[in-house]
Amino acid sequence: MSGSPLIGARAAHPLYGELRQVTEHAAVLLADNPSPMTLDGTNTWLLKAPDAESYVVIDPGPLDETHLGRVAQHGPVSEILLTHGHPDHSEGAKRFGELVNAPVRALDPTFTYGSEGLTHGNVITSSGLELRVLGTPGHTSDSLCFVIDGEAVLTGDTVLGRGTTIVAHPDGRLGDYFESLKLLAELPENTAVLPGHGPELADAGEAARMYLAHRTQRLEQVRQAVERLGGAPTPRQVVEVVYADVDRVLWPAAEWSVRAQLEYLKSGY
Repeated sequence: MSGSPLIGARAAHPLYGELRQVTEHAAVLLADNPSPMTLDGTNTWLLKAPDAESYVVIDPGPLDETHLGRVAQHGPVSEILLTHGHPDHSEGAKRFGELVNAPVRALDPTFTYGSEGLTHGNVITSSGLELRVLGTPGHTSDSLCFVIDGEAVLTGDTVLGRGTTIVAHPDGRLGDYFESLKLLAELPENTAVLPGHGPELADAGEAARMYLAHRTQRLEQVRQAVERLGGAPTPRQVVEVVYADVDRVLWPAAEWSVRAQLEYLKSGY
């Protein structure tokens, strides 16, 4: 879940429609779909080696013809990869694949078009790069991250550039999320985070350890809230206690995470 609702008017953001180079091999184009859940919008990532002719595109974003056209105009696309199937990342994928005549690959076969799916441990060699696929379930069961070794990891919604993410119960599971964060915490120092929403971060290991600490703290707060409320409180009742300091516009999203936390606690952890 993002840390705060969007501030400012939609049209005011300076980066909509503008390709911004972030690392040697990664540039980002921000989709114009801001909301409390998507922060400034969805980050569509374009990856290639400097001498390559085509891009690998990560998360084309929503079904927005203007955004998809802007991505397509930057050059040929070798393939399209999805970090997960939430609509703000995947809804435009099939249409974008048609625009650029490129296959779409994802863990969930529902979102795979024209090629084989992806799984943990795959290595994708394309556009002059090698991308290592990490299975990182938790936010959703189909969440993936893509590692450019020695440079960066594209995290989708597993780690955001600002605030924290949700565990989208019942598809997302907290136990899985803890294990995924531990996996990211083992990445080499100074591996940048290229997230699905928000700005890039300098160190994936540090970000993952912060997320682990935050999620562990929230879990303990949920445990204490259950004891204080007695019996079997509803997720909403727990949200009202644990997330009292969070903008209420985010409470429905917080409830997803609380449901996942309650399930985790019932499992005896």
